[in-house]
This record gives sequence, C-alpha cells and structure tokens, in this order.
Amino acid sequence: MDAAAKTVLAPADNPIIEDAPASSADAPQDPWIKVRVLALKQLDRFMALEPKVLRGDDPDAIHDMRVASRRLQQILDLIYPHPHGEVRKLRRRIRRSRRMLGDVRNADVQLARVKKILARKRTARREAWETLRDYLLAQRSENFARALRRLSRQKLAVVYIRLKDILAQTQAKAVAHSAGDPAGGDDAQPNRFEERLGLALASVWQGFEAKVAESHRDAQAGVIHGVRIAAKRLRYLVEVLHEFRAAGSAETLAWLRGVQELLGDWHDLEVLEQMMVAMVARPAYLRENLGVAMEVERLILKCRAEKGKFREQYFRQTLEGAEFAQVRNWAENLDLKIEN
Repeated sequence: MDAAAKTVLAPADNPIIEDAPASSADAPQDPWIKVRVLALKQLDRFMALEPKVLRGDDPDAIHDMRVASRRLQQILDLIYPHPHGEVRKLRRRIRRSRRMLGDVRNADVQLARVKKILARKRTARREAWETLRDYLLAQRSENFARALRRLSRQKLAVVYIRLKDILAQTQAKAVAHSAGDPAGGDDAQPNRFEERLGLALASVWQGFEAKVAESHRDAQAGVIHGVRIAAKRLRYLVEVLHEFRAAGSAETLAWLRGVQELLGDWHDLEVLEQMMVAMVARPAYLRENLGVAMEVERLILKCRAEKGKFREQYFRQTLEGAEFAQVRNWAENLDLKIEN
C-alpha cells in the first residue's frame, strides 16, 4: 500500500453530496456538511431497513441494519466527540438496537452454514447436523421474539426524527459560521475539520493497536473478539477518509477487510461451538440423545481445529506483518489538508 507520510484530502465527486447546501456556486464544499450528509445517508438506511427487519424473514436486512448503525455511530463520534445529553442518549439507543439483533444475526449465520452442509449429497454425521438445525431454528425464533419486544421500546422513529433535526441544526450553524456569523457553534467550525479527523483517527487507531497487542499476549476468545470490534470502528472511520480521497485509504480499507474476514470466520466458528455446547449440555437432552451428543462433540473438536487455523492466520497478519507496519505508518503520520 502507499505508506506516504503526507496525505492530501480533496473532496470527492460523489452523488451523495449533490443535495448538500452551499453558500454560493463558487464556494468550496464545506467538509463538515459533507460528513453530515454521510451521517444522514446511514441514518436513512438504518431506518429504511427497520420494516424488513421487523418482518423477521430477511437475514440480510438484519445484517445491513446492524452495519448501518455502526457506520452511523462512527460518523456521529466524529461530528460530536463530546456529545451533549440528547445526542449521547440517541447514540446509545442506536447501539442498543444493534445489540438486540446480535443473537438473531448469529443464529442466521449458523443456520445458513448448517443448511449448506445438509444440502450436500454426502454429509458425515447428518443426524447431528439435523439436530443442530432444529435447535438453531428454535433459538432463532425465541431470540427474534425477544428482540422484537425490546426494539419496540426503543422508538426508533423518534430517534430518527430527533437525530435528523439535530444534524440539521448543526449543519445550519456550520453554514452560518462559514458566512461570518460568530454564533456558529464550536462543533461547526470548518477550520477544525482536519484537526478533529486527525484526533479521531489517532484515537481509534490506538484503540485498535492496543487490542491487537493484547490479543498476542492473551488469545482468549473475548480478547480476540475485542480486536474484531475495534477493526470495525477503524474501518468505518477510514471510510470517511476515503470519501475525501485520502491517499492510502483504499489500501488501508482493503487490509482491514482482510483482517475482518479472518476474524469473522473465526467468530462464526466460535459462535457455532458455543451453540453446539449449549445444545448438548442440557441434562434432559443428554439422557435421551447420548449417541447424537457424542457426534456433536466430535463436530466441536473439528470446529476448534478450524478455528485455530483462522486464529493463526490473524496473528501472522498483525504485528509481525509488513502490511501492518505500513498501516501503522499511514495512520500515525497523516498530515490532513483540505484541497479546495
């Protein structure tokens, strides 16, 4: 990747900013306006997916809504690094909504895996896989019903309206400040954009690097999962940099996607193992299905072996890898400048 220490940001030609207001035809695009348009895009996507999610029969909608919430959350953190009370509460409700759907998403991923295995003409331990499929279907139904009840209490329509209003008010302050009105708030100052973005990248990168280092010292599942979450935060912030055509951002995104894929494969197997253990750990099930339980235990051992391979690949790609050093150099040496 391009490991140049100096990076110049220029506004990208992107259809998502066509509706953004400008003070005059010749005025440059205010970067804060563009960032708020990115936030509105993710907010709109988040809410547009809610009806599909509530129907309960579209696994992709659940996944996409969760991704939109993460992207939105990262952009909000950039715009409001020290959010006031209402922004903080709205952000928390978006995060809660994502987490409420986490168990449903896990069940969907595992069901897709099991159904693919059972679709083969020759499947070893078919009875064990069929038993797991039935267990996952029951778990998915139970988790979705619980998530539906909790989601209804989040009142996402209210979250949407209030957050949209707050973003509009902040954008109006940015326009007023750029026109010379001192009433524009501190968050709205265009000349703080490079500083804010640089501080955000430094913070998120340091969090990611610390999690990676911890995982090399302690390879427990919870620690590696923490790397996975930190990688998502970093990726979605780098996506904002990419919107401004930051040199090296495309290569950084490609590397992060590779790490996420490895950790995603590892995580899917970790969840699969947990679900299989939970299924056979029930005393009543063991008494009645000892033979199938023994087959499931063999699947668990196979799952652990495959999980270990992904973990080792992840370790090779982080800290020891040349690409990791390049990404670190990129993240730590950016000189952010807006080119008009």
